[in-house]
Amino acid sequence: MAKELIRLSDCTMSFDGEVVLDKINLYIRDKEFLTLLGPSGCGKTTTLRIIGGFQTPTAGDVFFDGVRINAVPPHKRAVNTVFQKYALFPHLNVFENIAFGLRIPKTVEERNADGKVTGRRKEKLSEQEIEERVMEMLRVVNLKGFEKRRVNQLSGGQQQRVAIARALVNRPKVLLLDEPLGALDLKLRKDMQSELKRIQQAMGITFIYVTHDQEEALAMSDTVVVMDQGKIQQIGTPEDIYNEPKNAFVADFIGESNILDGIMRADGVVEIFNRRFACLDKGFEKDEPVDVVIRPEDVDIVPEDQGQLKGTVTAVTFKGVHYDTIVDFYGFKWLIQTTDFCPVDSRIGIKIDPDGIHVMKKSQYSGLFGDYSSYSEEYDEISDADYVPEEEEGESHEE
Repeated sequence: MAKELIRLSDCTMSFDGEVVLDKINLYIRDKEFLTLLGPSGCGKTTTLRIIGGFQTPTAGDVFFDGVRINAVPPHKRAVNTVFQKYALFPHLNVFENIAFGLRIPKTVEERNADGKVTGRRKEKLSEQEIEERVMEMLRVVNLKGFEKRRVNQLSGGQQQRVAIARALVNRPKVLLLDEPLGALDLKLRKDMQSELKRIQQAMGITFIYVTHDQEEALAMSDTVVVMDQGKIQQIGTPEDIYNEPKNAFVADFIGESNILDGIMRADGVVEIFNRRFACLDKGFEKDEPVDVVIRPEDVDIVPEDQGQLKGTVTAVTFKGVHYDTIVDFYGFKWLIQTTDFCPVDSRIGIKIDPDGIHVMKKSQYSGLFGDYSSYSEEYDEISDADYVPEEEEGESHEE
């Protein structure tokens, strides 16, 4: 396993008395692609800025390779940043944009045999080394042959690659990326997701990526850190975050979820809507109230008389490879993703395998997510300015 490179220890950040980061504890390994994921205002960009040295935490410590760096300014950290606005120089061509940082003389400390600093001198790279390093970066980001182009002649994705090359040419140990794909269209975003992962693996350095896009996080990351309200909600691999969410916020934010009230009757047995289902979860108290997550793709539609639960289809949306089907079960609406077409108002049954049920502890987020009534009501809301949603029928079925 790769060694630890960065550690945030009890990092807190406050602005005008408002806490935006609340005792964050996080470590990041060398050569890891780690994504900070969460909604706007959750603290992910603040966390990135603390790592980059653009902000100093109100309390807590930042360590780089075991050395505390709270007071170290950004230009003295082995870190570089790519922002959503690339800030390329329009009067320079691609080559000169990438070479810009290399042409700035660096201060080098001279030390004696005991390691004490005896002096400082300015060191400038030769034109040959600058050319070699720039051309190497152009190959890494697949822009060989573009070195003489002006940046205003490039597409958004090409400008993105120039910005990444300019950040990487200085050979940082860590690259910070603050929602760098936000300005690109959907197809280009997907292409650049693959490119960023390829570049990270080719360079063999740590990438720390900030996004609110769950698909980006799942597609690129080795590790995902889900944040909300200035706190880390869960840390894990994309598979762990998706399949084993820790609470209702994570389950709802990562992908689509049906989140229901349940009662853990025994190890491997959970009760939903007064019906007992086999599951794989253990370690809960007998009869403990729990949250139950069922992903839309884990539900099988069967004839009504064969279902563990029976319901009525209220809305169907064709998504290309599947149908998003909204089904009313006892006043609580579920999303089911299926290749079977079931018309509106038809009665169906469903079956759920034990590994399709995930049980979670109750949390501050319990009861806030899960009902898909908005799918069947949104057109009423759009067409009727005086429309007021009725109280959720499903509330009377809470355990």
